[in-house]
Amino acid sequence: MKMGKLAVATGAGLALSAGAAFGADVKLPNQISWTAYGTTSSGYAQSVGIGQMLKKNYGTGLRVIPGKNDVSRMVPLRSGQSPICACGVAAYMAAEGTHMFGTKKWGPMRLYSLFNNIGNTGFQLVVAGDAGIKTPADLKGKRVTWVKGAPALNINTAGVLAFGGLTWDDVKKVVVPGWKQSAEAVINGQADATFGSTVSGAYNKLAASPRGLFWTTFPHAEKEAWQRSIDRAPWRAPAMIKNAIDGKKNTSGNMPFEGSTQPYPIFVATSKASDDVGYGLTKAVMENFDQIKDAGPAMGGYQLSRQNLKWVFPIHPGAIKYYKEKGLWTDDVEKHHQANLKRQDVLAAAWKDYMGANKDKADEAFVKGWQAARVAALKKAGMGAPFPTWE
Repeated sequence: MKMGKLAVATGAGLALSAGAAFGADVKLPNQISWTAYGTTSSGYAQSVGIGQMLKKNYGTGLRVIPGKNDVSRMVPLRSGQSPICACGVAAYMAAEGTHMFGTKKWGPMRLYSLFNNIGNTGFQLVVAGDAGIKTPADLKGKRVTWVKGAPALNINTAGVLAFGGLTWDDVKKVVVPGWKQSAEAVINGQADATFGSTVSGAYNKLAASPRGLFWTTFPHAEKEAWQRSIDRAPWRAPAMIKNAIDGKKNTSGNMPFEGSTQPYPIFVATSKASDDVGYGLTKAVMENFDQIKDAGPAMGGYQLSRQNLKWVFPIHPGAIKYYKEKGLWTDDVEKHHQANLKRQDVLAAAWKDYMGANKDKADEAFVKGWQAARVAALKKAGMGAPFPTWE
């Protein structure tokens, strides 16, 4: 797959030795790289902000490799060109070997979390103010957008529906070619709800339109509803939403409100990222938050206090060293980490067995067979198997 040109996000000079400027315990190379969303994305802008801090404090230059889509962002990790990605939730699909990563060329990837940006912004459905939708259960029979080629968006929507005890079969699916068109469909009266960030610029237009907008809440005390939602979209998590366009127009009428969020970007690495890099980069970002918080858009979640160490990825050994130093690596966290490592072992073994017996199958038959084999292996191991088929 053809990659975009490499974009140097920081100054050209790389003269300072690793860690010389800001602490000898941080051993970063003269230059590192990671993949990210395209140059117009907030994830890319945030990477530039982090890169400026790395250059100033540690003499480390950062090269950001922009990718046009989820697959192109993972190619450098698979090839070894770069061991780190500032990704979205499609990284979880890469780890699971599903959707675009469930083909013969891919399969499950072993990915490890370093740190994430977990801010005050929500990621959930926005609904038209005139649609009469006050809770996720009210989505029944309503028109909900389904974006072609965007499984992360569609699975997130399925997670919202599951909170209300619904599935895609309970709503009217409005198929659109892209996220921009999904927002426009609500504005234009073709749909009633679409998934996105609570601060997406397109929602300003919806708020100013005759339809207006509304945010359903996701009460944190509704444990069974949350479990249904997480079973469907494992990366979702409850959060108090402080940043939202027309935020007071929500079920509670208050700000902040009980909503849902997910990290973005998600900083994951392969085993090719050394322990020194994993430790040094995690420590550099966590301990220089004051320097980066205003260096790019929506960077308020790069704080140690916001890191979720019991999430969907195992933690990189270098990052574990840092979290242990800060007293955050509890027995409970270690247990969760080991369970995530075991899950990756189960997926790797299932893929090896399946490939060995089915590598000559036609592509469509191969993918369908792998869907079933993955689910069977996870269930045999007593593990959850989200998205058994791929939307």
